[in-house]
Order: sequence, then C-alpha cells, then structure tokens
Amino acid sequence: MQMEFVRKMPLPQELIRDYPIGRDIKQKKEERDRQIAAILTGEDSRLLLLIGPCSADREDAVLDYMGRLARLNEEVRDRLMIVPRVYTNKPRTKGVGYKGMLHQPDPGKGEDLLAGIIAIREMHTRILRETGFSCADEMLYPENYRFLSDLLGYVAIGARSVENQQHRLVSSGLNVPVGMKNPTGGDLSVMMNAITAAQHSHTFLFTDWEVQSHGNPLTHAILRGYVDKEGHNHPNYHYEDIENLLQLYAEKPDLENPGVVIDCNHSNSGKKYEQQIRIAKEIMHQCILASEIRSIVKGLMIESYLEDGSQRPEEGVYGKSITDPCLGWEKTEKLIYELAELR
Repeated sequence: MQMEFVRKMPLPQELIRDYPIGRDIKQKKEERDRQIAAILTGEDSRLLLLIGPCSADREDAVLDYMGRLARLNEEVRDRLMIVPRVYTNKPRTKGVGYKGMLHQPDPGKGEDLLAGIIAIREMHTRILRETGFSCADEMLYPENYRFLSDLLGYVAIGARSVENQQHRLVSSGLNVPVGMKNPTGGDLSVMMNAITAAQHSHTFLFTDWEVQSHGNPLTHAILRGYVDKEGHNHPNYHYEDIENLLQLYAEKPDLENPGVVIDCNHSNSGKKYEQQIRIAKEIMHQCILASEIRSIVKGLMIESYLEDGSQRPEEGVYGKSITDPCLGWEKTEKLIYELAELR
C-alpha cells in the first residue's frame, strides 16, 4: 500500500470514556431526539430549521453563534425546532483546501487528526451542555460517526456521498434522522435509492466488525439543487419540484415517513448566499398555499454565521466563514423571526 501509517487512533469507546457527556446531558439529547423524530413522523407540526455555519471552523466563534441561537430559540420554539449545523468535516470537490475541524482544529496550522477528533467531540459536548442543542453534522466518513454517536441529533449525507454503498448501509443502522441529498448532477432516483437502502436492514462490514442493521425509518430527502454538464446551477425547490418528489414517494409505498428538507443554499441559491432569505420564505408560502406541500416539507437548511459572506482562512475575521459564504447574524435573526411568523 502506498501510504504511511502515522499513528494508531483511539477507539471510539475510549474517547467517549475520556470525554463523557454525563447523565443530565444524555437526557437532554434523548428528549430532543424524540422531538425531532415527532416532526419527521408528522406527530409534531413544527418545522425543522437546520441552520449554522458552512463549516464549524473555530470553537469560540461557533459557541458565540450557538449562544445567540439558543436565546432566539426561546422565542420561536413553539413553531420551529432549531437543530444547529455544526459541520466538522468538509468534502472538497478537488480534494484540496480546508477539510474541516476534524482535519485542522486550527485552520492556521497543519493537519492533526488526533487533535481534530478530540476537538470536535469537545465542541459538540460544550454546545449540548451550554445551550441544550444537539446538532447536525455531515457524515463524510462513516467510520468516524461512532466518535460522536452519543451527541449528534441529525446526520446529513452529502451530494457527493449519497451514491456510496457504505454511507447508505451505515445510515440504516443509525438511531437519529438521516437526510439524503440529491447528487450534484440532480438525478433524484439516486437519492430515492439511498433512502430505500437506508430504511432497510443489512448485514455488512463496519470497521472490524460484521454488523446487522435494522433500517432507519427517519431517513428522508434533502433537495439542494443541481449542476448541469456545462457547470450551471439549477434549483429544485419550486412547487413543481416538490410535487415531483411527492410522486416519487408515491411510487415507493414501502418507504416510511415521506419527507424533505429544502437546502436553501448550494445550487438552489446558485451559491448566492443572500438568496437563502427569499428561498426560505418562498417555501413557507408554498406550505401555506398547498397542504400536500406542507405535509412533506419537514424543514429548511440554511447556512448562517456571525458575519456575512466568506473569507480566506488567513484573513482571520471572527465569525466569518472560511468555506462557502453565509448569512450574517443580523440577517439570520430577522429571518428566523419571519419564518416563525409564517409557520
């Protein structure tokens, strides 16, 4: 093999033992799990709001953002269920660039996977302890999920990973909701096949074990827009797109809990982050006008941080994204109030 084995990483159970969460935090997390599940099954009429930075790049700014979000949550919690995005590993189209806190706990320094594993566990723990939020993260590396399995409240499978067999099989064994994004090319059959696979049981290899999963009935769709062969972005959040998704679900009557989260950024916004505001409100109006749309739209995904836009990592502006551009806090706060009014 043409790779150097640098060092042996700790086992997930060792890291959980060394960085425990405590019984009170575990109970908070379990209660939030029940509430999120109830939204996806239709027992709770609130809207999921998966919101936060494109990448959680530094703990101090992320905790600052989460504290503000927690205070705002107290005012809108009867209409919205806020699940913060705390994305700690980032897919890179070309394989280069900042890959997230998992790889670089300090964006200004080199990669350190051991320090990164510890850093992301500590950050997720602090958020849950200090704000009561269990968060969403992208499962870029299925084998790493176990390091955060007692902390995460939601898992997203990205557009580049949704066709991967291991992501689908591991998703079938998780006990939290999993959102499957449509692939970058826009073929919804790929996403629907991923949902089908994840809702069924499987026997497969996971790390150094043969495991048996039981299927995850809370696996659902995420529409994020798509890119055509010329590289142009196209949205798929309009009424006709959601009607099409309803039809795809109708063709698979064995699927449980049909649902979709609309990703308001990425190709849906043409990577124009300010458009997230318009798109989010347009979805809310669709839900008001059409009961079938309201029944299937379970949530929105929005990229937001403390400062508008994005920057290069070396610029060092506190609370400004070093990956995709995000809405700043002032716009975020106003939007959340508006979404709560529209629900």
